[in-house]
Amino acid sequence: MSDSEDIKIKAENETIADGDPSEDEEMKDILKITSLKSLGPFIASQENSQNTVYLSDVPVVCKDKPCMLGVDEAGRGPVLGPMVYGISYCPLESKQALIDLGCADSKQLTEEKRDIIFNEINTLEYANSCVGWAVEIISPNVISTSMYRRAKCSLNEVSMESAMGLIQRAIDAGVNIAEVYVDTVGPPEKYQEKLLRRFPSFKITVAKKADSTYPIVSAASICAKVTRDHALKVWRFPEGLVIKDNAFGSGYPGDPVTKRFLTENIDLVFGFPRLVRFSWSTAEKALADKAYDMEFDEPDTEKPKYAGTKLTKFFKGTNKEGEVIREECRFLKQRHLSSVHEF
Repeated sequence: MSDSEDIKIKAENETIADGDPSEDEEMKDILKITSLKSLGPFIASQENSQNTVYLSDVPVVCKDKPCMLGVDEAGRGPVLGPMVYGISYCPLESKQALIDLGCADSKQLTEEKRDIIFNEINTLEYANSCVGWAVEIISPNVISTSMYRRAKCSLNEVSMESAMGLIQRAIDAGVNIAEVYVDTVGPPEKYQEKLLRRFPSFKITVAKKADSTYPIVSAASICAKVTRDHALKVWRFPEGLVIKDNAFGSGYPGDPVTKRFLTENIDLVFGFPRLVRFSWSTAEKALADKAYDMEFDEPDTEKPKYAGTKLTKFFKGTNKEGEVIREECRFLKQRHLSSVHEF
């Protein structure tokens, strides 16, 4: 891609990030991501308090020939914004296409380079004719409520379920998967065992730093990272906040810009906007220091003295002849009523 094309892409992204109201109706019609330009409008058209899953069109060759599939995530550590899981797949014989695209660990690439590779995956014929991808944008609201619910779900569990869900979606879409490569969360051995139980017919490799070892995982990493970056650029606050250029920093707890955003955007009663993962210790501390203390009534734990007649009472009590003996209904007894017919 030429420098002029690169500048054009960045200009288009800046326009999208500005959130021009005149573009709202156009954004609602974005149903497919066919380039970097359409990524931001697609994300902006979704409800950011819920998870969003997107699958690219499956290349025909990926249905016919055995494929490798890579899995990686972006945004696991930040206190702000979604975590994004991504998969990428291509035929085993098409590995060179990934190398030609420049797929490498997304953390080692500049933002501009990641954007270029993502755009080329979707626009260049040699790439989109053999490489497919999918992402799940996991809402910060969903992350926090999962970790806080009564039957707690850890971030590792959220991650694994997302990864397995994306693999299953690829299978359902007709991708002929033979090998799966995953960048691990937690101990690789346990994660690999869990995946093998779910997908016993695949050759599965789970490894640390898989994104810098396997190009197919690198491609997944790039799709996930670019999607998260643009999700933050087009984030819309249903709470009515106006943050110029969405200037809340990187989202990582140590970022001073992010810290300032947290302290300046606390509702003293209702807490943080949806952008914030309120289950993170950084957010909890900011709330404890500034928000009002709230007390909630505990539910009654004592059983009521009378809970009504147990259902099992109507299925027991017979005489020696086997006839059922039922106690007269309290409702009828109190009103001096009796049954006319026995049933």
